[in-house]
This record gives sequence, structure tokens and C-alpha cells, in this order.
Amino acid sequence: MPRQHPKRFENQTSTRPRKWVNSIHWSFALLGLLSLSIPAYAQKPVYRCETAGKVSYSDAPCVGAKEIDTTPTQGMDKMTGASRKGADVRRDEHNALMADALKPLTGMSPEQYQVYKHRFKLSPRDKAECTRLDTELPELKQRAATATATATPTEKALADVELYKARKQFNNLNC
Repeated sequence: MPRQHPKRFENQTSTRPRKWVNSIHWSFALLGLLSLSIPAYAQKPVYRCETAGKVSYSDAPCVGAKEIDTTPTQGMDKMTGASRKGADVRRDEHNALMADALKPLTGMSPEQYQVYKHRFKLSPRDKAECTRLDTELPELKQRAATATATATPTEKALADVELYKARKQFNNLNC
């Protein structure tokens, strides 16, 4: 015959604090808060390429490419005067607000936090390579720009090829 518990224990609840339950609740709350601020992907640059007199636009770099600013615009509604913002602009604003709120914890600006989130799943080697390319790309862009104005065609082509290789690696690593 199975042992039966006395009725006095049926409706009683423990008065002991459940620290692990509280920590789980906080963990889920923090996870939910962070998941709201995670974008699908950071915006990739768009390149304008000229090949044999034809112009094309691509997210993949080419030799002699120029980066195009593709920042979304914000329109105004003519009837109400209210701002009309697309989902991408609202998401970016939300992410910037979340990054500002988390700044005391992370110590990062919204731009730095966005890059950190985007590169979070990369391997440590790829993260280090992306960091190296972050400092190298502006220098190569400057070198290619000055080569256009002052250097010989060979030096300009060499500067463009170096810039292309760095951009291609940046793109392939998904920095």
C-alpha cells in the first residue's frame, strides 16, 4: 500500500527564500531586454563601381570603388507634420537608446556597442583581424584619395588594389 502524506502538508508553501528562482527571473528579464536591442545585421557599405564606362552598385567592393552613404532618410508627413520613419530607422533609434542605457555597464558608445554586438559570434582571430582592419581601412582610403590627386597612374592603381584587398577581407570576415 502506498504511503500517504498527511493533509497538513497539502496546501502549505515553503517560507524559505528561493534565491535561485529570483536569479532565474532576473536572467530572463535581462535576456528579454537584450534581445529587443539586437539588430539582424549591421548596415554594410555600398560601393559605386565603374567598369568599362558602366556604373554599378554593390555590397561587394571592386578596384577603384567609392563608398556611397546609404543612411536612411526621415521624411515628414505633410498633413500632420509628424516624422515618418521606416522600421529600420526606428530600430536604429531603439538600439541607440538601449546602448545609451547600457553605457554605464558596458562603457561603450552606441556605435561601439553596435559593432560589438555584430562581431560577438566571430572567432577571436576574426575579431582581432576586424580590429586591425578598422585602423587600416581609413589609412588606405586616405592613401588612395591622395594618390588620385598627386601620384602616377601606377601608384594610384597600387593604392586602389590595396584598398580593394582590405575591403574584400573586411567583407569576407563579416566585420
